[in-house]
Amino acid sequence: MKQVKTGVIGLGEVAQIIHLPILESLSDQFKIAALCDISPQLLDWAGQKYGVQNLYSEANHLVRQKDLDAVFILNSSEFHTQCALAAIEYGKHVLIEKPMVLTMSDAEAIIAAKNKSQVQVMVGYMRRFAPAFMQAMQEIQTLGKIQYVKIRDIIGPNHFFIDQTANVHRFDDVPDSAKQQRHQLLQNMIQETLGDAPPAIKNVYSMLCGLGCHDLSAMRELIGMPRRVVSASQWNEGRFLVVVFEYDGFYATFEMGGDAHGRFDAHIEVLGSNKQLKVQYNTPYIRHLPTTLTIGETHQDSYQETVARPTFKDPYTVELEYFYDLITKGGTPKTSPEDYQDDLRLFKMIIEALM
Repeated sequence: MKQVKTGVIGLGEVAQIIHLPILESLSDQFKIAALCDISPQLLDWAGQKYGVQNLYSEANHLVRQKDLDAVFILNSSEFHTQCALAAIEYGKHVLIEKPMVLTMSDAEAIIAAKNKSQVQVMVGYMRRFAPAFMQAMQEIQTLGKIQYVKIRDIIGPNHFFIDQTANVHRFDDVPDSAKQQRHQLLQNMIQETLGDAPPAIKNVYSMLCGLGCHDLSAMRELIGMPRRVVSASQWNEGRFLVVVFEYDGFYATFEMGGDAHGRFDAHIEVLGSNKQLKVQYNTPYIRHLPTTLTIGETHQDSYQETVARPTFKDPYTVELEYFYDLITKGGTPKTSPEDYQDDLRLFKMIIEALM
């Protein structure tokens, strides 16, 4: 079995809790061969923990390491484009965490670079790799005519889950200049996409890129792209959003919000005339919490409900195994940069309905 030598850019929460432990557990498929972070102390800690000697403070240096096969881009989304383009230029396969980018022009730049190369570029939408979601993809073929769909993502703060279950290392050694650069990049990207939109609308866009893209991406795979946005409303300065989508013969509502309540409610529910499906997610920051599929059916006078938990294997592990197969066997990722463009198009439809 080929061992894919992997470099990891960005060593924050998602890397420490999810990607690095999974890469280590999949040691037959992956070898952590290089690490990169702007925090010197965090970089040193991770290098010691995972026995990695090739440590970099700049992504442009990591991607030049000749023996690397793949690069995981897990840093702040403002830097995703430049990291992805550099990795592609040096012939590395790329897994880039969501949101891939914040602007359509950056998405087009990554696609153009990918098309000139012989590398795989895949967006990290782990919810679409959950075994319960993939079972729902099969079950929906038996649902008949869809009557209604509800997509919901109302969650509390991530630290509520992280602080109780994980030991995340954070160091206060990131230069102020780097923080200012990140802020300016974000402002430039939001300005390019939204112009002089009100602050609440900009907050909605940030929420869509951060939280909502998970749901909308999964929605698209399960039921396709909507015909149009019928209505959209936001409140609490963009921290809550409700959207109504029109499909061919039915409507779908999308609810998104964040508050201080310690719960994680993310699900997709699809209703047919006598059968319904509900994919229920839990926080990804506690690994191996199962995603479940609830199937409700009516047969004559009887209503039956079953709950399926296909496996305790977490969606991130399934996703990384899928990425390994792409690298070693070829194919086209379902969460491709081109696929991600449809999320940006949906964001635009929602923002236009809010304005």
